[in-house]
Amino acid sequence: MYFPQFLLGMLTTSGVVGAWAYVATGSMWRAVAWGIIAAAVLQVGYFALVFRLVYGRRDMKQEQKKEANPESTEHQVVTGQPLQRDDRR
Repeated sequence: MYFPQFLLGMLTTSGVVGAWAYVATGSMWRAVAWGIIAAAVLQVGYFALVFRLVYGRRDMKQEQKKEANPESTEHQVVTGQPLQRDDRR
């Protein structure tokens, strides 16, 4: 999800929650407080989702490697010159 799309959704949701709180309580200050609380909860949820997406992929890739060949060990990759295939030594 792109940030502008999230921001628009968060503002819309906070506005709806604020309007609902105003209709339910009749207090503008409570409506503003509920809107801020809704925005904070959505922001924390968005952060947790992004955190899980970023760090969940790393764990998933490591598990897939182990499941594919559990007896193999991870080898270090040695960088250097590529192999020459034209019989030069």
